[in-house]
Amino acid sequence: MTPKRALGPLQRRFAAGVLLAFVVVGAVVLSFGALMLVPTDDEVTLVVALGVFALLAVLASALIARGVLRDVERVRDGLAAVGLGERGVMIETAGGGEIAELADEANEMIARLGEREEERDAAESSRRHLVAAVSHDLRTPLAAIQALGEAIEDDVVDDSERRRYLALMSVHVRALGALIEDLFELSRLEAGDIEWSMQQVRLDELVSETVEAMRPAADERGVLVRTEVPAGIAPAHGNPEKLQRVLFNLIQNAIRHTPSDGSVAVRAQANGANVEVEVADTGEGITGPDRDRIFVPFFRGGGEAPRTRSGAGLGLPICRAIVEAHGGMIWLEEAETGARVRFSLKLAEVT
Repeated sequence: MTPKRALGPLQRRFAAGVLLAFVVVGAVVLSFGALMLVPTDDEVTLVVALGVFALLAVLASALIARGVLRDVERVRDGLAAVGLGERGVMIETAGGGEIAELADEANEMIARLGEREEERDAAESSRRHLVAAVSHDLRTPLAAIQALGEAIEDDVVDDSERRRYLALMSVHVRALGALIEDLFELSRLEAGDIEWSMQQVRLDELVSETVEAMRPAADERGVLVRTEVPAGIAPAHGNPEKLQRVLFNLIQNAIRHTPSDGSVAVRAQANGANVEVEVADTGEGITGPDRDRIFVPFFRGGGEAPRTRSGAGLGLPICRAIVEAHGGMIWLEEAETGARVRFSLKLAEVT
């Protein structure tokens, strides 16, 4: 059997008001009955007493109702202000009980509404930024392709120049294709559209293979790339192709922003139930205002920051999405010189 809920303060107030009304009515009935029985000289006294009693009852009822009505008005006015667009509203009541609980729930609702609107505004701002960034990155190669095509079409260049223009157009087309492919991949990752086969990944082999593939680009820039991965490190749980994409992006980014005679180090070490991989360079580093935004799509640094010189600003966001899809984390470590990007992965279960 469900226990009965105790009466709240508001219910007790109304119960007291109802009881008081019954008392007044009962007193009136009894008084009229008494008037018919008492001597005429006492009628005036009885009527006066009855009037005083009724007045006190009315005053007591008014006092009971006043506090309740005042709290109800506070709730009403607060919700009306929210309806007009205000979000800094805090509803406070003088009493406790049910109206105070209603006010607390209304305050929580107002806070949640404000949070949702902030999230909506942030999403809308991100959408506008994304559209502007994509438009900018598409406009430049498309304008170049259009200009080169018009030059070829108008026969204003000879055969050797025509071949050179066609080669330049091919470069721009490949850049557009890479940008669109990156956009599609980032969109799929953020939507959770993932169909990967997961397996044990030997990080020592994966890191070594990736570094060797990137070594020609590093040698061309005069950058030394080295690995610091213990032999036989415990395997990670993941998709080797996607994890190699992360390594490619991070190492390529590090090489791009490291001057000649600089170096890039790729490290890995076990840390509890996870394994952490780090790509560190001796380049110009990442300044304070940019540190919190390097994983935002199309962000390439503020002002004339060196890291704005090339790239569409999708490499690090794709790295973040891939790592998070593996259940890991990626972050920027503090560094005295250069930049250190580190990510964690779960260790594979040993069978």
